[in-house]
Amino acid sequence: MACDFYQLATPGAQGLHPYQPGKPVEELERELGIKDSIKLASNENPQGPSEAAIAAIQASLSDSCRYPDASGFKLKQALSAHYGISVDSITLGNGSNDVLDLIGRAFLLPGDEVIYSQYSFVVYMLVTQSSGASAVVVPARDWGHDLEAMAAAVTEKTRLIFLANPNNPTGTWFSDQAMRAFMAKVPENVIVVLDEAYLEYVAEPDYMSGLGLQNDYPNLVVTRTFSKALGLAALRVGYAVADPAITDLLNRVRQPFNVNIPALEAAVAVLGDSEYLQRSVDLNRAGIQQLEQGFTQLGLSWIPSVGNFITVDCGCDAAPIYAGLLQEGVIVRPVANYQMPEHLRVTVGLPEENARFLSALARVLKLTSGKADTL
Repeated sequence: MACDFYQLATPGAQGLHPYQPGKPVEELERELGIKDSIKLASNENPQGPSEAAIAAIQASLSDSCRYPDASGFKLKQALSAHYGISVDSITLGNGSNDVLDLIGRAFLLPGDEVIYSQYSFVVYMLVTQSSGASAVVVPARDWGHDLEAMAAAVTEKTRLIFLANPNNPTGTWFSDQAMRAFMAKVPENVIVVLDEAYLEYVAEPDYMSGLGLQNDYPNLVVTRTFSKALGLAALRVGYAVADPAITDLLNRVRQPFNVNIPALEAAVAVLGDSEYLQRSVDLNRAGIQQLEQGFTQLGLSWIPSVGNFITVDCGCDAAPIYAGLLQEGVIVRPVANYQMPEHLRVTVGLPEENARFLSALARVLKLTSGKADTL
């Protein structure tokens, strides 16, 4: 009898399903035989990478035969100078997903509990389940984190709490005051992970990064990425800022050379490219307004977002609408796996991409409505 390899796997691995990324343009065009598709599914920066980053990548390619600096010295120094943080507080990752996984591997054991919110980033569940820990999913409030309920859910078994500010896929956020009140209720032996992947897009005056709280709360870990506003999604660069003792533990489980040379050099370059970042933020703000106006004209509601995406309520099962948009060569993100079967998450694109999406959406809505009327 053939060996059942699934039975050899850990219980955490047995219960998982592979992460489902946004459908690539190449795959869609190959499947449907179409061209000139657009992808508004993965919250990428639509303006392309920084010219400074491209130059740094090109200059670094001659060292492709070498291993990268395993400590990431140059990038850590740049982050330290840019944000006024200690080098000893920084852990580099192959994207912020890698850092989230490191935190789970360093601190979670079977029997531990991990708290996160309903409608929050699926990787929190993956980290929890793969470690054998138990998830405590707290119901959302207005599509976002109910911080009071999350603090009340802490037990003696709680080891980690994952927060996202802003949250993906809903685009919701919470204030500095709310975060401070939350941290004051959390025991010091519970590690709070604050995922700030989209912070550069936030303009609300009472929003503040968690970096300002770490002196008061050493159990707070802040994670960030270069994949969104800084435009390096393909190169996979993320980092955590934490108490040096936590950082030391994360680096004990971190794989050597987890960030490659072009990624390290590009990250240093874009970190200093303030004009690029401002263009990204301005483009996103205009795109959010464009999409909101389009949804209003179509009679659709949406979840107000401070990220680089909007999650729109289709008012019905979104699966046929998603499929219809694919036929139009427009890729967005279904979020039924987040228990949001009537919603689609739409990344802000270039103005012409947003316009194409809205036109395609209008046609698909009319078509699907007509089909429903004949049933």
